[in-house]
Amino acid sequence: MSRFRFWRRWGGLDLLRWSIVLFFLVFLIVPLLSIFLVSLTGEPVNLFGSLVNPAIFQSTVEKLSGASLEGYRDLWEESRYFHALVNSLKLSTGVACWVTLMCIPMAYAFARTDMPGKKWFAALSTVPLVMPTFIAAYAFTLMFGQTGWVNHIWRALGGDGVLFEIKSMLGIILVQVFFFFPYALWPMVAAFKAADGALEEASRNLGAKSGLTFVMVTLSLAVPGILSAMLLVFTISFSDFGTPIIMAPKELNLIVVEAYREIAGFFNWSGSAILTVVMVAVAALFFWLQRWVIKGREYGTISGKPVVTRPVRHKGALAGLMIYTSVVLAVPLLAVGSIFLSSVATTWGHHALPNGYTLRHYATIFHSSTSNIVNSLVLASGALVLSVIIATFISYFVIRRGSAKLDFLSSMPLVVPGIALGIALIQTFNTAPLHLTGTALLLIIAYTIRRMPYMIRSTMGTMMAIRKEMEEASVNLGASPLLAVVTVVGPLLLPGISAGAILVFVTVIKETSITILMAPTSWAPMSLAVFQNLLRGEFYTASAMSILIIAIVVVLQLVARRLTKEQLY
Repeated sequence: MSRFRFWRRWGGLDLLRWSIVLFFLVFLIVPLLSIFLVSLTGEPVNLFGSLVNPAIFQSTVEKLSGASLEGYRDLWEESRYFHALVNSLKLSTGVACWVTLMCIPMAYAFARTDMPGKKWFAALSTVPLVMPTFIAAYAFTLMFGQTGWVNHIWRALGGDGVLFEIKSMLGIILVQVFFFFPYALWPMVAAFKAADGALEEASRNLGAKSGLTFVMVTLSLAVPGILSAMLLVFTISFSDFGTPIIMAPKELNLIVVEAYREIAGFFNWSGSAILTVVMVAVAALFFWLQRWVIKGREYGTISGKPVVTRPVRHKGALAGLMIYTSVVLAVPLLAVGSIFLSSVATTWGHHALPNGYTLRHYATIFHSSTSNIVNSLVLASGALVLSVIIATFISYFVIRRGSAKLDFLSSMPLVVPGIALGIALIQTFNTAPLHLTGTALLLIIAYTIRRMPYMIRSTMGTMMAIRKEMEEASVNLGASPLLAVVTVVGPLLLPGISAGAILVFVTVIKETSITILMAPTSWAPMSLAVFQNLLRGEFYTASAMSILIIAIVVVLQLVARRLTKEQLY
């Protein structure tokens, strides 16, 4: 009887907690460990098979006995790999610096001024987030390619050739700058808002001019937030797969593209494993630096009076900031417009505008690509259900039980680039006893692992606001802890779950790297269909499918904003 009471009181939740730990162990820790071992041995390693098959175990032991760091030494000697790493670091550094410099005036305008139209500018600043990066890259080719409409205008004005070669390092940087800047903009807005306005007032009272006050005081107070945003953009740029796969020329080696080619084109396990480990290490380093910069670094003054910062109302400054913000936002908006024009064009390329307009491309995708649309919705729904279940209980265990282990495990996917996670999962589950590579199940699990942190952060915030007494009252009335979590805590978590669920659904619909690498032909989602259409030269149907993806994402984000009552300005 005592055993029954113990199980009723603790067994259900404890079993669930260890089941979640097992999930991360099987589908995250073991794949990353496997890919690391492959980088040392140069051959595929079947860790799961080694547990059930003596012959596989013996083979694994023999492979591990020959493990060495020779592959990593070859990384420095193999010019192609080394140049890919160096080029990726250069790209990410350039993007991070450009984005930071570009966002400083905009962030200041949103945080410290009464700039006209600030509400609309804030809403338009989310536009880059709704486009998958490979679609954004294609949009830029429509604008700045050899037959792009921008270059048609350029030549009509007397220019020669093209403004710049779009398929180049500069082209990749421009796409990432204009589509990654929101990741830096809003943290920088928060940094400027948090800066103590009393110090600025003191500076001006002592005779400093506005420009000097901004540089020496305002900007200095926002430095921690600015550095954090810069490091975040560096990590995102380094991990981005969609832009380079579309725009990188053959002579420009980038580490994400090289890793993809090694596994998808050459089945070179050793090379792909080494590049994967390097990607994870670099991403983890800069993610840690970003967290380190944030932690405990706030500049301000301590006083007993609340400080009210007066917004800037200088007409010249406001006009300049408004024009500058409009120019920056015009680029992604024109990119979306270019995709739309391509989706309704009969033909386009001989002139700045299409030769004619039609809706037949939309009819084509709804007729021949219905399965891709259904696949996207089914796969995203599967990842959503799995994410909701796991994230809800992780939030409970972390907040209520202080489970540092689960908190660490659930944060690990943030430092693993999508292409790296895909390669690790393919290698680990490519053979028996868990032969899941090429199945929809493994794709759903990959989506879940990659996007679950968004759900967890959303539910954790709501979990903190739920009083523990309500759960305890349910237990005191005879409910088991598991039943109390499901019937009492669960319904109270619905606002956080709803917002996080939509965010997971949206990001899965847009997911590029894992989809292109892992999606089986029979389960090809919309993003893979767009990518394949671009490779086949079916640009107009690719554009129509892209607009459909953008429309779905926009609608879902509007729903999420209504649920969470977000204020972006």
